[in-house]
Amino acid sequence: MSRVCELTGKAVMSGNNVSHANRKTRRRFLPNLCNVSLISDTLGRQYSLRISAHALRSVEHNGGLDTFLLKARPTDLSTRALKLKRDIEKAKAAAAQA
Repeated sequence: MSRVCELTGKAVMSGNNVSHANRKTRRRFLPNLCNVSLISDTLGRQYSLRISAHALRSVEHNGGLDTFLLKARPTDLSTRALKLKRDIEKAKAAAAQA
């Protein structure tokens, strides 16, 4: 399983450990990924996603999963999140016509 956030696209970064003697060795900076279940208000379902703690705070700040996905750029989203975004857009369009 890759270490990439499904909502923000935040991934592993690399850098250096720098010792007191100024020796540099390569290291990896891993994102803080959490397995969470988020509820879509429009679809009325629960979805389990692997997202970063920062993305979880952003979802709460934006008022839920639906509004976060509608505002998100498609390049940052995973394929599962893109499908979820399309389903939400379809459901909102159907609700607006009814």
